[in-house]
Amino acid sequence: MAAIGDEDSITGLLLAGIGHIDSRQKKNFLVVDAKTPLSTVEEAFQEFTKRKDIAIILINQHIAEEIRPLIDEHDQAFPTILEIPSKDHPYDPEKDSVLKRVRRLFGE
Repeated sequence: MAAIGDEDSITGLLLAGIGHIDSRQKKNFLVVDAKTPLSTVEEAFQEFTKRKDIAIILINQHIAEEIRPLIDEHDQAFPTILEIPSKDHPYDPEKDSVLKRVRRLFGE
């Protein structure tokens, strides 16, 4: 599992036990704040999608919106990308990439 999110979301996930730093100091999480360059978020997302030890990527929906083209390009079953709400940004099902794909599948 990997996560890209704001400090509160990542802290909660790390407290739940998903955090990992391997022997090469590669983390499976990225804390994003207002000062984090978009390129850093894009690089982390691309790295997480290429890693064989990651099956799920959790990403705050408001951050996913910033890299929407990369998320929409990702067409593999694994890792699965799940968009989650954050404390300051409520979940909007109309923006969720998984729900958009399901709607297309069912012709809605």
